[in-house]
Amino acid sequence: MDDKGLTPEERAALVEQIERLREEHRDLDAAIEALRDAGQADQLQVQRLKKRKLLLRDKLARLEDQLTPDIIA
Repeated sequence: MDDKGLTPEERAALVEQIERLREEHRDLDAAIEALRDAGQADQLQVQRLKKRKLLLRDKLARLEDQLTPDIIA
């Protein structure tokens, strides 16, 4: 186990989950941009996509924090 108490398997699973979430975040960016470019930007739909992006960003930050060792200053 490492400093965070994660086994190598748990660490690998976290890294894989983080990569999937990053990809989803990029896909949402592309979807929002495509809606705007097409001139069909339904504001409610764009708001929902942006909210989902924010939720993903927060989840990513929490997961990435689990991978980062605590540093005692």
